[in-house]
Amino acid sequence: MKSSRILLTIVGIFMLSVPAFAHEGKAVIKGTTPDSMVSGEVIIKHEEGGLSVVVNVSNVPPGKHGIHFHENGSCEDMGKAAGGHFNPDKVMHGFLPKDGLQHAHAGDMGNIDVNKDGIGSLKVILPGVNLEEGSYALNGKAIILHEKEDDMGQPTGNAGGRIGCGIIEVVQ
Repeated sequence: MKSSRILLTIVGIFMLSVPAFAHEGKAVIKGTTPDSMVSGEVIIKHEEGGLSVVVNVSNVPPGKHGIHFHENGSCEDMGKAAGGHFNPDKVMHGFLPKDGLQHAHAGDMGNIDVNKDGIGSLKVILPGVNLEEGSYALNGKAIILHEKEDDMGQPTGNAGGRIGCGIIEVVQ
Protein backbone atom coordinates (compact mmCIF):
# COMPACT_ATOMS: atom_id res chain seq x y z
CA MET A 1 0.00 0.00 0.00
CA LYS A 2 2.79 2.42 0.91
CA SER A 3 4.67 1.69 -2.34
CA SER A 4 1.57 2.42 -4.45
CA ARG A 5 1.18 5.82 -2.71
CA ILE A 6 4.80 6.60 -3.43
CA LEU A 7 4.31 5.60 -7.06
CA LEU A 8 1.18 7.78 -7.34
CA THR A 9 3.08 10.70 -5.80
CA ILE A 10 5.92 10.29 -8.29
CA VAL A 11 3.50 10.06 -11.21
CA GLY A 12 1.66 13.16 -9.93
CA ILE A 13 4.89 15.15 -9.66
CA PHE A 14 5.88 14.07 -13.16
CA MET A 15 2.50 15.10 -14.57
CA LEU A 16 2.76 18.54 -12.96
CA SER A 17 6.25 19.02 -14.38
CA VAL A 18 5.21 18.33 -18.00
CA PRO A 19 5.16 21.59 -19.96
CA ALA A 20 1.71 23.15 -20.24
CA PHE A 21 2.16 23.36 -24.02
CA ALA A 22 2.97 19.78 -24.96
CA HIS A 23 0.93 19.86 -28.16
CA GLU A 24 2.06 20.95 -31.58
CA GLY A 25 0.22 22.48 -34.47
CA LYS A 26 0.17 21.40 -38.09
CA ALA A 27 -1.30 22.59 -41.35
CA VAL A 28 -1.31 21.29 -44.89
CA ILE A 29 -0.93 24.03 -47.48
CA LYS A 30 -2.79 23.56 -50.76
CA GLY A 31 -3.10 25.78 -53.79
CA THR A 32 -6.03 28.19 -53.79
CA THR A 33 -7.12 27.38 -57.34
CA PRO A 34 -8.29 23.98 -58.63
CA ASP A 35 -5.39 23.60 -61.08
CA SER A 36 -2.67 24.71 -58.63
CA MET A 37 0.13 22.30 -57.71
CA VAL A 38 1.23 24.45 -54.72
CA SER A 39 1.65 22.27 -51.65
CA GLY A 40 3.31 22.44 -48.27
CA GLU A 41 3.38 21.62 -44.60
CA VAL A 42 3.56 23.75 -41.46
CA ILE A 43 4.78 22.47 -38.08
CA ILE A 44 4.36 24.65 -34.99
CA LYS A 45 5.94 23.89 -31.62
CA HIS A 46 6.38 25.77 -28.37
CA GLU A 47 10.01 26.68 -27.69
CA GLU A 48 11.77 29.03 -25.35
CA GLY A 49 11.11 32.51 -26.67
CA GLY A 50 7.84 31.74 -28.47
CA LEU A 51 6.41 29.49 -31.13
CA SER A 52 8.70 27.79 -33.60
CA VAL A 53 7.06 27.79 -37.03
CA VAL A 54 8.59 25.62 -39.76
CA VAL A 55 7.13 25.93 -43.26
CA ASN A 56 8.09 23.77 -46.24
CA VAL A 57 6.51 24.38 -49.65
CA SER A 58 6.87 22.98 -53.15
CA ASN A 59 5.59 23.71 -56.65
CA VAL A 60 5.76 27.46 -55.94
CA PRO A 61 7.11 30.04 -58.43
CA PRO A 62 10.74 30.95 -57.60
CA GLY A 63 11.41 34.07 -55.52
CA LYS A 64 10.28 35.53 -52.23
CA HIS A 65 6.68 35.11 -51.12
CA GLY A 66 4.94 36.75 -48.18
CA ILE A 67 3.63 34.29 -45.62
CA HIS A 68 1.27 35.23 -42.81
CA PHE A 69 -1.26 33.85 -40.38
CA HIS A 70 -4.73 35.21 -41.14
CA GLU A 71 -7.68 35.83 -38.85
CA ASN A 72 -10.14 33.18 -40.08
CA GLY A 73 -9.80 29.42 -40.38
CA SER A 74 -11.10 29.09 -43.92
CA CYS A 75 -9.43 28.64 -47.31
CA GLU A 76 -12.66 29.07 -49.28
CA ASP A 77 -13.03 31.61 -52.08
CA MET A 78 -9.42 31.18 -53.27
CA GLY A 79 -8.12 31.93 -49.75
CA LYS A 80 -10.05 35.20 -49.40
CA ALA A 81 -12.26 33.71 -46.67
CA ALA A 82 -9.16 33.66 -44.44
CA GLY A 83 -9.74 37.38 -43.94
CA GLY A 84 -6.99 39.82 -43.05
CA HIS A 85 -3.73 39.25 -41.22
CA PHE A 86 -4.09 37.88 -37.69
CA ASN A 87 -3.84 41.18 -35.80
CA PRO A 88 -5.66 41.05 -32.45
CA ASP A 89 -4.06 44.30 -31.22
CA LYS A 90 -4.81 46.31 -34.39
CA VAL A 91 -1.18 47.45 -34.79
CA MET A 92 0.87 48.28 -37.89
CA HIS A 93 2.28 45.60 -40.21
CA GLY A 94 5.86 44.48 -39.53
CA PHE A 95 8.08 41.48 -38.89
CA LEU A 96 7.00 39.94 -35.59
CA PRO A 97 10.36 38.31 -34.63
CA LYS A 98 12.10 41.71 -34.88
CA ASP A 99 9.32 44.18 -34.08
CA GLY A 100 7.34 42.36 -31.37
CA LEU A 101 3.61 42.41 -30.78
CA GLN A 102 3.55 46.16 -30.17
CA HIS A 103 4.80 46.91 -33.72
CA ALA A 104 3.71 43.94 -35.87
CA HIS A 105 0.69 41.77 -36.48
CA ALA A 106 0.68 38.51 -34.52
CA GLY A 107 0.65 36.75 -37.91
CA ASP A 108 3.54 38.62 -39.59
CA MET A 109 6.28 36.13 -40.55
CA GLY A 110 7.89 37.96 -43.46
CA ASN A 111 8.87 35.97 -46.54
CA ILE A 112 9.69 32.45 -47.58
CA ASP A 113 12.42 32.15 -50.23
CA VAL A 114 11.62 29.65 -52.98
CA ASN A 115 14.45 28.26 -55.15
CA LYS A 116 14.46 27.67 -58.92
CA ASP A 117 13.04 24.17 -58.36
CA GLY A 118 9.95 25.60 -56.65
CA ILE A 119 10.97 24.48 -53.15
CA GLY A 120 11.14 26.78 -50.14
CA SER A 121 11.51 26.56 -46.40
CA LEU A 122 11.25 28.95 -43.50
CA LYS A 123 11.88 28.63 -39.77
CA VAL A 124 10.91 31.51 -37.54
CA ILE A 125 10.30 32.02 -33.82
CA LEU A 126 7.22 34.12 -33.04
CA PRO A 127 7.52 35.77 -29.60
CA GLY A 128 4.37 36.21 -27.52
CA VAL A 129 2.19 34.04 -29.75
CA ASN A 130 0.91 30.65 -28.63
CA LEU A 131 -0.91 27.72 -30.08
CA GLU A 132 -3.97 27.22 -27.92
CA GLU A 133 -4.80 29.92 -25.38
CA GLY A 134 -5.74 33.58 -25.29
CA SER A 135 -5.98 36.32 -27.87
CA TYR A 136 -2.69 35.31 -29.57
CA ALA A 137 -3.65 31.65 -30.17
CA LEU A 138 -3.06 30.32 -33.70
CA ASN A 139 -5.19 27.16 -33.47
CA GLY A 140 -7.86 27.30 -36.14
CA LYS A 141 -6.29 30.23 -38.01
CA ALA A 142 -5.32 30.09 -41.68
CA ILE A 143 -1.78 30.39 -42.99
CA ILE A 144 -1.59 32.13 -46.36
CA LEU A 145 1.22 31.95 -48.93
CA HIS A 146 1.12 35.06 -51.13
CA GLU A 147 2.07 35.46 -54.79
CA LYS A 148 4.66 38.21 -54.20
CA GLU A 149 7.23 39.37 -51.68
CA ASP A 150 6.12 41.10 -48.49
CA ASP A 151 7.85 44.49 -48.81
CA MET A 152 6.87 45.46 -45.23
CA GLY A 153 4.71 48.29 -46.58
CA GLN A 154 1.53 49.32 -44.84
CA PRO A 155 -1.04 48.10 -44.16
CA THR A 156 -0.25 44.45 -45.09
CA GLY A 157 2.99 44.25 -47.06
CA ASN A 158 1.78 44.45 -50.69
CA ALA A 159 2.31 40.71 -51.18
CA GLY A 160 -0.50 40.28 -53.68
CA GLY A 161 -2.89 37.40 -54.18
CA ARG A 162 -3.18 34.20 -52.17
CA ILE A 163 -1.64 31.19 -53.88
CA GLY A 164 -1.58 28.74 -50.95
CA CYS A 165 -3.65 28.20 -47.82
CA GLY A 166 -3.82 25.83 -44.85
CA ILE A 167 -5.61 25.69 -41.49
CA ILE A 168 -3.68 25.29 -38.22
CA GLU A 169 -4.83 22.33 -36.14
CA VAL A 170 -3.55 21.21 -32.74
CA VAL A 171 -2.28 17.63 -32.67
CA GLN A 172 -0.85 15.48 -29.88
